[in-house]
Amino acid sequence: MEYNEILKRLAPCGLSCEKCFANSSGHIQHHSSQLKKYLGEFDQYAERFVDLVGEPSFKNYPEFKKLLKYFTKVSCPGCRETDCQLFKACNVKNCFKEKHVDFCFQCNEFPCENTGFDEHLKKRWVKMQNRMKEVGVEKFYKETKDGPRYVKVS
Repeated sequence: MEYNEILKRLAPCGLSCEKCFANSSGHIQHHSSQLKKYLGEFDQYAERFVDLVGEPSFKNYPEFKKLLKYFTKVSCPGCRETDCQLFKACNVKNCFKEKHVDFCFQCNEFPCENTGFDEHLKKRWVKMQNRMKEVGVEKFYKETKDGPRYVKVS
């Protein structure tokens, strides 16, 4: 994939906008909408399935339905288009514009303390940026494009 196309998919921090649950044209929004459509009026069945199939977690369907509805109503076009709607404290959203870089690793101040990220995200950010710096943006995207966005960082 060409660099300019990758810029539409990856945020300056290296996270995949297209896999973010807040992205209005992303995978999670799309699949949540499809799941909501196919579940239809599942509420009445969920209540019955507690006894019919012996699965008590069907009692939680109303809460699941609220979350599913939320995932279908997201509206972020991506971090390069507007301020990040997921991490309100993110400082990368403006910094990359001010520094005239596409990704944080391209900045001469990387890694900095000005991200606004929590400890977990900061570890992940450093790891992603270092990998992009090591192998290049195109290869990094290829390595990560089919994996999940939300991963445990050790």
